Amino acid sequence: MPESITQVQPPLAFIAPDFNPLVYQTARTLLPLWTRWRVKIAEIEVRNPERLVELYRQFQAGESRFMIAFRHPSVNDPFCLLNLLSQAVPAAAKAQGVALKQPIHAHFVYDRGIPLWAGSQVGWFFSQLGGTPIRRGGVDLAGLRSVRHLFANGQFPMMAAPEGATNGHTEIVSPIEPGIAQFGFWCAEDLKKAGRSEQVFIVPLGIRYHYITPPWQAIETLLDQLEADCGLPLCNEANLPQITASIQPEHLLLYRRLLRLGEHLLSLMERFYSKFYHQDLTLSVPLPASRNAQITLRLQALLNAALTVAEQFLGLPAKGSVTDRCRRIEQAGWERIFREDLEPNAPAAERGLADRIAEEADLRLWHMRLVESFVSVTGHYILEKPTANRLAETLLLIWDTVTKLKRQDATARPLLGRQRAELTVGEPIAVSERWPDYQTNRRQASAQLTQDLQMALESLIEEPDESWTHSSDKNSSL
Repeated sequence: MPESITQVQPPLAFIAPDFNPLVYQTARTLLPLWTRWRVKIAEIEVRNPERLVELYRQFQAGESRFMIAFRHPSVNDPFCLLNLLSQAVPAAAKAQGVALKQPIHAHFVYDRGIPLWAGSQVGWFFSQLGGTPIRRGGVDLAGLRSVRHLFANGQFPMMAAPEGATNGHTEIVSPIEPGIAQFGFWCAEDLKKAGRSEQVFIVPLGIRYHYITPPWQAIETLLDQLEADCGLPLCNEANLPQITASIQPEHLLLYRRLLRLGEHLLSLMERFYSKFYHQDLTLSVPLPASRNAQITLRLQALLNAALTVAEQFLGLPAKGSVTDRCRRIEQAGWERIFREDLEPNAPAAERGLADRIAEEADLRLWHMRLVESFVSVTGHYILEKPTANRLAETLLLIWDTVTKLKRQDATARPLLGRQRAELTVGEPIAVSERWPDYQTNRRQASAQLTQDLQMALESLIEEPDESWTHSSDKNSSL
């Protein structure tokens, strides 16, 4: 999708999955070099790969169908997932003496919006790797039919992100969407109807990232840049927030600078939405004493205001979670940009009006994109476990916002340092065993499966990390 839409676009076509072994082999060959050079992931550790070895053995023997439900903290996750299936699982199978047919791969579900901002060639590439798109904000019949067909009949198992989008946090799992549970029960239903005996599983997969060396100098440099972009003066004791926290003094200074930057941006955006969009950002409750609690309340009010601006233009109700509202706004915006009701040979005057609506809808989607970056941000994420990882994650989310305010490319994120990725394969959840419950009460069974998957994913990222007060800080470059 171009940086800004000024003309109505043709309807979004469904991109059918079309696995191409040659494209897969090329991607598999180039993966290690690309991961180390461009993505800066120097190490990938996989825990419990034997669970996937057994599931792939069962799948290839016609005994099971399964979907890998993976955490989605970063846009780098696909590189780690391809490594998991093309490298780690075959190696584990070989070590166990299990003969698996090649390739070890998976059909995957991706957001139909990705090829819009990343380029049509990405849609082609995903298709050739066996991916199938889904439109997140409405009932995408073509996308749902494709996922359902692949789960029950595809050449490979399935893979999807139950959070629906990245949240930028290694150690926070966003509320997962109910679609994964529904896909699992649909697969069980289709197998029953076909008289097939395969068992259906959903496999939770945790993904965590750690900087191999805490990137203190890179963090400080990025803070310098963002402070300059926002017109903040050089920091000193007089213009930094005064807080008390169990953090080493030199690292506490970085946190105080981050806090000042966050409060400045909040004030800037509050004035923006109050003055130009007439949004009332007055809080209905007294501000708490804690600065961090204040930021949480102010941020929630600001996100609500930004979404309200888009909803008012699009005629949408302000109901549901922030994620629900974002999805609904995106779908309504696309309906005005990618018009299915506009005839190809429409008169020039009618097309001019369609262009106007498309342009205005795109402008309203900008507000929703701002909100998406902060869906999982809290005022206590860093303080509850003060690590370089958490500080870097939060700072990069702020960089996303500042870059969008500058009207620059927010996909070209700075790389703060080399990282280690940790992938943990969880205990498979047997969907087939829940089939009787689903027959009795579909809604309750789906909700229970969704809740169990949420808890499973959260348990896979609970391993404690090193805090700023630990001995690892002797590697600090500050």
